[in-house]
Amino acid sequence: MEHLLEKLIFGSRWILAPMYLGLVGGLLFMLVKFGQEFFHILTHIIDTPERDVVLSILALVDITLVANLLIMVIFSGYENFVSKIDVAQHVDRPDWMGKVDYSGLKMKLIGSIVAISAIDLLKAFMHQSDIGTSALSNTQLAWMVGIHFTLIISGVLFAVMDKIAESIEKH
Repeated sequence: MEHLLEKLIFGSRWILAPMYLGLVGGLLFMLVKFGQEFFHILTHIIDTPERDVVLSILALVDITLVANLLIMVIFSGYENFVSKIDVAQHVDRPDWMGKVDYSGLKMKLIGSIVAISAIDLLKAFMHQSDIGTSALSNTQLAWMVGIHFTLIISGVLFAVMDKIAESIEKH
């Protein structure tokens, strides 16, 4: 009975597989949004002020960072929690694939989230500097800065906790 229960629990990791496929679908959604934003820039590049072009390019960078984040979660999560991806001999296999454990994935995730937050904050400040417009109130900007700062502190605390965990002797 115990062996059967353990096999069932071990096999339950495959419940995650459709979730990772769903994230692959999310990656396709990001491609569509990237294409839309790129097409919008392309068709309006001549009559668009430089500041708006920069903001649009930042939107492309933002979408790309989110897509990179999805790839890291899909690859690392699948390999850490479901099954190994058997592409070891493939020429295009990323160097980090198969080497990122849960701790490393956590650090990469928080780093990506901080970068995405920084880009959104930069876009908000660029919108604010437009003369005659106030897209966000000072309170909203303060919240954005506070949340960004909180994300940075969280990342630093994660790194410190990982460093402490590495230095503790394993049992």
